[in-house]
Amino acid sequence: MSSFSNVSDLKPFKNMWKIKVKIIQLWKQYSATTGETIKMILIDAKGDKIQATIKNALIGTFRDQLEEGMSRIIINFSLFHSAGMYRTTTHPYRIAFIPNTRVRIWGIPLPDELNGFSPVKFGDIHDGNLDENYLVDVVGQLVNVTQLEDVPVNGKDTKKITVELRDERNYLPTK
Repeated sequence: MSSFSNVSDLKPFKNMWKIKVKIIQLWKQYSATTGETIKMILIDAKGDKIQATIKNALIGTFRDQLEEGMSRIIINFSLFHSAGMYRTTTHPYRIAFIPNTRVRIWGIPLPDELNGFSPVKFGDIHDGNLDENYLVDVVGQLVNVTQLEDVPVNGKDTKKITVELRDERNYLPTK
């Protein structure tokens, strides 16, 4: 298997994929049910993005091989449907590392300009023109931040901070 696939070509009918990608975001997440996981947003040379997850049992294998901003070759992984709210990419699938996944250093890094950042217009957010299942990028001036407060969500208290942004046209969305 010597040829590389584009992120847009990835489908869950096999796990013998080989991709060249840049890690544009990487974070650790902890939940009581799954323990610690590593989540990443990957981008290929065409600018297509996909989310990837490493479950708790495999973190030790991959932790030192992955760094935000680095380009990597990732070989052999599974794909699952991406569902739910607050999805980080529009790709219909997400990558899951498996025991025979391999990560290799790619000597030719993708350009810094390839960062996956694609801001949306404030008006599109305010008017409800965007799919609420996906997170979006915004650029704005921070004009107000509230104090940390506890709010009930699904019967549990959750911490919340409200921020108010202004765009380049001095547009302030109404509440």
